[in-house]
Amino acid sequence: MKKLDGNDAEMSLQDITFEREYRSLSTDICRHFYIPALKEAVAYKRSVGFFSSSSLVEISIGLEQLVKNEGVIQLIASPKLSEEDLQAIDKGYEKREQIIEKCLLRELDKAKELKPYEEKSMAYLAALIALNILEIKIVVLSDSTGIGMYHEKLGLISDKDGNTVAFSGSMNETATGMKTNYETIDVYTSWSESKERVEDKIKAFDKLWNNSEEHIFVYEFPKLKDAIVKKYRKENTKSVRYDLTMGFDAYLAEREVEYQVGTIHLPSSIELRDYQIKAIDNWQTAGFRGIFDMATGTGKTITGLAAIVRLAEHLHDKLAIIIVVPYQHLVEQWVEDIEAFGLDPIIGYSGSKDREYKKRLKNKILDYNLEVIKNFCFICTNATFASKAIQSELSKVEKDMLLVIDEAHNAGADSISKCLSGNYQYRLALSATFDRHHDEEGTERLYQFFGKKAIEYTLEEAIRDKMLTEYYYYPIVIALTEEERGSYTELTREIGRCITKSKNGKTKLSKKGEMLAIKRSRIIAGASEKVERLIEIMQEYKDDDNMLIYCGAAQLTDEREADDIGIRQIDLVTRRLGNELGMKVAKYTSNENILERERRKRMFLEKDIQALIAIKCLDEGVNIPSVKTAFILASSTNKKEYIQRRGRVLRLAPNKLYAKIYDFVCLPRTLEEMPEATADEIEQEKRLIINELNRVLEFKRLALNPYDSNELIDELVEIYQLYKEPELELYGE
Repeated sequence: MKKLDGNDAEMSLQDITFEREYRSLSTDICRHFYIPALKEAVAYKRSVGFFSSSSLVEISIGLEQLVKNEGVIQLIASPKLSEEDLQAIDKGYEKREQIIEKCLLRELDKAKELKPYEEKSMAYLAALIALNILEIKIVVLSDSTGIGMYHEKLGLISDKDGNTVAFSGSMNETATGMKTNYETIDVYTSWSESKERVEDKIKAFDKLWNNSEEHIFVYEFPKLKDAIVKKYRKENTKSVRYDLTMGFDAYLAEREVEYQVGTIHLPSSIELRDYQIKAIDNWQTAGFRGIFDMATGTGKTITGLAAIVRLAEHLHDKLAIIIVVPYQHLVEQWVEDIEAFGLDPIIGYSGSKDREYKKRLKNKILDYNLEVIKNFCFICTNATFASKAIQSELSKVEKDMLLVIDEAHNAGADSISKCLSGNYQYRLALSATFDRHHDEEGTERLYQFFGKKAIEYTLEEAIRDKMLTEYYYYPIVIALTEEERGSYTELTREIGRCITKSKNGKTKLSKKGEMLAIKRSRIIAGASEKVERLIEIMQEYKDDDNMLIYCGAAQLTDEREADDIGIRQIDLVTRRLGNELGMKVAKYTSNENILERERRKRMFLEKDIQALIAIKCLDEGVNIPSVKTAFILASSTNKKEYIQRRGRVLRLAPNKLYAKIYDFVCLPRTLEEMPEATADEIEQEKRLIINELNRVLEFKRLALNPYDSNELIDELVEIYQLYKEPELELYGE
C-alpha cells in the first residue's frame, strides 16, 4: 500500500488522467506528467538524442518512488561525436567502440563544476548504476547509413500491473528540454484506443535495447559506468534504495533557484588567444562599445561570447543580451555556442522551433524589468530584429542591455540601421569586412553607433599566426564571347548616362543605373567559357573530395539542349559535373531548408558528396573547415565578397596542410586580342579589367605561389598597369 495525497490507496497508471499531449510553455511537464507517472512505475525506459551529464541529471527527476517500488531504468543515448571523432572513424585510426568510449568519457569529464542539485543528482545516479538499477547503452548508426546521430526521443513508463504509458516528441532529457525550451510530447496509453501504438513503441525500444534493429549498433560501455560511479558515488550507497539524499520537492525548489541565477561563464574547454583577449580588453576600455573586425575563421563568435562574459562579470550577471545575425542557419550555428556559455537563448525567426518566441521574449523582458530574473538572451535574424513587433518589445527593456550584431556590415542598410537606438547601453559589432561596399554613409552610421575598432585582425595576420591555413592560387583567365562583349559594352554606355551627382558633389548611380549594373555584372559572372574551363579542370579532380564551387546567379543558354533553353549557371554546373564526370555533387543554396542544408553538410563531411555548389549561401558564417579546394566562377568587385570566399576555404581542419583556390578571371577579350582593342573599346572595358585584376593581385599577394616569374601573372600585371587610372571612380559594380 502506498500513500498518495495523504490517503492510503493502491493505485496504478490507469488512475492518472493523462493529456494526449503536453506543451512546455503552457504546462510544467515534470510536475504534471513525469512525477505522477513515475510514482506508479516499476520500469522506466528512455531513448534520447544525446548522452551528457545534464541528461543524466535530468533523468533522476521523479525516480524516488520508482526506486522504492524496486523498479528498473533503461537509458539509450547517442554520443556527441566531434568532427575529429567522425574523421577518425572514417579513416579507421581506431576501432569504432574505442573512439566512442573516449567521446563518452570526454563528455562526462566536461562536467567539472556541477551545481549543488546536480552533484546530488549525479551521486544518486551513481548509486543507481552501482546497484544495477540503472543501465545505460549507447546507440550509433551503422556504416551503411553513415556515422550519423541517433535522434529518436521515446519513453515508456510501466507499472506493476503491466500498464504502460508511451510518449514521444521533441523533448530531450536535459534541463533546457524539460524546463525552458518550447517542447512537446505526445502521450499514448496501453488501456485506451492507443494500445497498438504503445505495443509498437515497446517493440521498437526492445529491439534497440537488444541490438536487433537493422542499421543500428547498440553498445554497453562498462568503463563509462565505472567512471560515473568512481566520480560521483558517495558513502552509504545501498541506502539510496530506501531513502533519497534530498526529497523531490526540495530537489525542484533548489533547481528552480539555479534557473533564476543563470551564471554566464566561459566554458572550461575554451582557452582564449592573445588577440582575442586584447580585443575584449580594448572593448571594455571603450565602455563596452566597439567593433571586432576579424578575418573569417579566426573565432569572431567565440570572441564575441567571451566579451559577453566579461560584461556580465562587470554587471554581476544583470544583463539583457540581444544577438542579431543575417540568416536562419547562422542563428542555429550560434545557439550551439551560446548554450555552452551558460545561456538559454530565445530563438527568434520565421519557422523557429521556438514557435512562441515572441511570447517568451515578452515574458522575459517583464521578468527582467521586475528583477525576477537576472538576465536573458534573445537571438534572431536581421529580418526578425527589424520587425515592428520585436522592436516594440525591445523598446520596453528598462535595464542594462547589450546588442551584438554578427556580419555587422549588413546593419548599415536602412532597414536595420533605423533600429540602432540609444536604448542599448552596450554595443558590439562583429565582421570580417566592416566597411560597406560603395556606401560611405551606411558605413559612417555604423561607426557612429558602435564606436571604434577594438581589433582589426587581418587575414594576413591570421595566416601568419597559423589561425588559417596557407593556400595556392591559380587564376584561370577566360574571355567574353563576341555576343557577351557586345551586351557588356552597350550596358556600360547606358550606365554612363545614369550617373548623377549627390549633394556633397560625389558621383553616384541612379536606381535605373544600379539595376543596369547588376545586369552587367551577371554577364561577367555567367560568362559561358567559365563552365567549359571548369569541366576541363575537373577532369583532374573528378575523384577528389572536399571541394567547393561558387557560381553566379546568371541565366545561361545551354546550347547542347535542342531548344537552347535558359538555365542557371549553378544548375548547369551541377548537371554537367554529375552527368558527364559522374561526380557526387549537391547544391547548397537558400532554396534548401535548414535541415536539408545540414544533411548535405554532413554528407559532405562524410565524403558522400565530393563538392558543394553554392551561389551566396556560404558567404557569411557557414563553417565547413574541411574544404580544401575552391573554384570561384563568380566574384563581384565587392571586396567583402571575395575576402569572405577566400576565408571560407582557409579554415583549419585535421590533415589539411594547405588549400587551393582556382579563380576564374573574366576579361573582355583574349590576351592575344588585347592589343587590337580600339580606343573606344578600351574606354568601355577598362573598368572590367581593373576590377578583375584588383582581385588577382590581392589573392596572389598572400599565396604560397606568388607567381613572381610566371608569364601569365606578368602579363596580367602589365595589362593592369596599362589600364589603371588612379583618379577613375568605381561606377556601378
